Amino acid sequence: MKKTMFPLLLLFVVSISALALTLNTYKVKSPYEVKFSGGRINGVFEDLKANIQFDKENPEASKISATIVVESIATGFFIKNNHAKDALDADKYPTISFVSTNVTKSGSAYQAAGKLTMKGVTKPVTIHFTFDDKGAEGVFKGDFKVIPKEFGITRNGSPDELTISLTVPVTKA
Repeated sequence: MKKTMFPLLLLFVVSISALALTLNTYKVKSPYEVKFSGGRINGVFEDLKANIQFDKENPEASKISATIVVESIATGFFIKNNHAKDALDADKYPTISFVSTNVTKSGSAYQAAGKLTMKGVTKPVTIHFTFDDKGAEGVFKGDFKVIPKEFGITRNGSPDELTISLTVPVTKA
């Protein structure tokens, strides 16, 4: 029994090590864009933090998580900023977060299925994205749709649907 356990343990350690070597960890570079639009509202979030471990050849091993600070919302008009912060209940829920559960390749693009948490409500979303690999740097571009009412965002003037568009330049960490 001991003679067979050592080779299996060694194989497991080597396999995990090989996987760790192929995953690239990226850190977000400025300027990045997290845009939203829908109905009569559009703007950007100006404070994004992300942990991106991505392998374009083996996307299934990838992990992506991101956090946006709600107070960083910028619509171009302070009254709309305040309305949006109130609708998102920024004092009680200061961040919006995404954590991937599965990353897959789809043609020449990718999909990150995961959980989006906004205003204390977590729902599944899928971010469709591309990755422009430039060696030690790259750019993730993607988008997804959100139905604000599903997250308890029901303030008068809230759109039925929001499109979130991302342009995130990165560098290998």
